[in-house]
Amino acid sequence: MRFAATVLLAICSATPAVFAQDMPLSQVLIDGEDWELIGEGYQFTEGPAVNRAGEVYFTDVRGNTIYRIGLDQQVSVFDDEAGGTSGMMFGADDRLYACRNREKKIVAYNADGSLDVLVEGIGCNDMLVTSDGGIYWTDPRTEKVWYRSPDGDVRAVIEGLRTNGIILWPHEGTLVVTDHFEPRLWAYRVEADGSLTHGEAYYAPLRMLPGAEIPRSDGMTVDRDGRLYVATDAGLQSFDPTGRMGGVIHKPQQAFLSNVAFGGPELSYLYVTCQDKVYRRKTKTAGHPVFLNGSK
Repeated sequence: MRFAATVLLAICSATPAVFAQDMPLSQVLIDGEDWELIGEGYQFTEGPAVNRAGEVYFTDVRGNTIYRIGLDQQVSVFDDEAGGTSGMMFGADDRLYACRNREKKIVAYNADGSLDVLVEGIGCNDMLVTSDGGIYWTDPRTEKVWYRSPDGDVRAVIEGLRTNGIILWPHEGTLVVTDHFEPRLWAYRVEADGSLTHGEAYYAPLRMLPGAEIPRSDGMTVDRDGRLYVATDAGLQSFDPTGRMGGVIHKPQQAFLSNVAFGGPELSYLYVTCQDKVYRRKTKTAGHPVFLNGSK
């Protein structure tokens, strides 16, 4: 049986009320709500990550700085020597994990601001942290996805794919990676030992701008109902759990849309990083960070 059919059967059996109908953007967007500017004047924003309180952290990659957005929407500096950090995510242990791209390091920030180096010498771009403390990250230059197990073992789990963004479905059984140069997203079954199997071009086709040859798909997030959102040149594209396109949310400005995360009160706001600015908009749904599946 094909992987997509297996996954569809499993999710429909688990929550039939949610997946028995189409999931258009009318179930996500609120009439009269649009993108709200949160911060500007950065060089290249990336890596939004939300903590338990709903505060969102993001990085200015070229500015070498990580920022924190408080629940009052005030932006403050978290780390001004961030090593070219790109992807970030909070773990179930409430630490902020980060890809220090320039230094080829995966690190974790502790509550006191100190950091632990978890991996060195491997390229890193985007990342995710499982509820049990495993770490996956993409290395576009070598066309690999890497995995660090909770006990520290490091190995490549995908090879030969030009990956960029990476995310898990809410209950962690499926991992999705972007193919930066192709109009599709790849889904893999997550095995008990962290390996990835049954890879399939599950979300396709992505929409592209007129005349564009590649979608430039980048960061992703998921909501509590299983929708997947991916940042692309054409806008923030939404897919339902069966891989069907639900619609495209317009970009807040005509610049590169690099990444997205849910945050804010009740995790009900979409935050996006868009070149020199960061925006948010209220939604009818809410995010489901993986750390909600774990415990401190």
